[in-house]
Amino acid sequence: MIDKLKNLSDRYLEISNLLTQEEVVSDVKRLTELSKEQSRLKKAHELYEKYSLLKQTREEAKEMLDDPEMKEFAEEEFLSAKKEMESMEEEIKMELLPKDARDDKNVIVEIRGAAGGDEANIFAGDLYRMYTRYAEKQGWRIEELNAEESDAGGYSQVEFMIKGENVYSKLKYESGAHRVQRVPLTETQGRVHTSTATVVCMAEAEEVDVEIKADDIRIDVFRSGGAGGQSVNTTDSAVRITHIPTGVVVSSQKERSQIKNKENAMKILRSRVYEETEKQKEKEQGDERKSKVGTGDRSEKIRTYNYPQNRVTDHRISFTLKQLDKVMEGDLEQIIEALIIEDQNRKLTSSGI
Repeated sequence: MIDKLKNLSDRYLEISNLLTQEEVVSDVKRLTELSKEQSRLKKAHELYEKYSLLKQTREEAKEMLDDPEMKEFAEEEFLSAKKEMESMEEEIKMELLPKDARDDKNVIVEIRGAAGGDEANIFAGDLYRMYTRYAEKQGWRIEELNAEESDAGGYSQVEFMIKGENVYSKLKYESGAHRVQRVPLTETQGRVHTSTATVVCMAEAEEVDVEIKADDIRIDVFRSGGAGGQSVNTTDSAVRITHIPTGVVVSSQKERSQIKNKENAMKILRSRVYEETEKQKEKEQGDERKSKVGTGDRSEKIRTYNYPQNRVTDHRISFTLKQLDKVMEGDLEQIIEALIIEDQNRKLTSSGI
């Protein structure tokens, strides 16, 4: 375990040296990649430095045990260093777990109403509000990229970016099908209906993360429209972009400016292509994918929100919380922390650390 930690520390020092070299400084892409890698390795380096210092203290104290005048002091130093080294081992194990390079990135969230007609779209709007409330509690910023409102309320589709510190590390578990059980406003008999909305959380992709060539995309413009004829634009300002190699299609019609809609659509497209690339890598690393909490696929049923019982259940980890009212107001931390802990435990089991 300590050998693995030393390797990470050595790599940190190697990168520190590389970042002083002129050929690296002049290469923006490589400079960015190395800086990010160094940032991810910083804690491992600091842990190794601290552990090495404690080990040295312990060895020096051990050598003094035979000196009658220093024995009492040496025993105290030896036991103190030994105890602190042992307490560090759990933290070191966590640091040695496989890292997701996307954890520190911003996130683009896409929510769509799925099965259930108008009620599914209304629920999509409720989820949008839930995530924006959670983001506000975390001190993150929200930027709406695209919204297609539903006649009955909510959204048939909404895409927005959440910006802040380590956003993806917390929201990456939210992708999948979310199911709601409640009495819709349109239900006259008081019967409970089940509807679904899908959520996809994608790490924001920067230009250095994925290259999208001009020849690989087709851009179409069209006239935007809104629910019930609202916000209908009289010019072709809405934009649809197709990424020909992958078949990914995105559109944006929120802004009145075609240029702004194109910018928003490119942000979403870049992140979708990046997400597909990362999923392909995970498939190639089969064992790591098997140890993950959930697949991240839109179709995977991950959570049920039961209004009559004020209950929310995450099916991937069999976690139930009877505080649905608070969850819908953005109090997601208990669920997210439970998912993070389960993910770490699975990784520890599969990694053999």
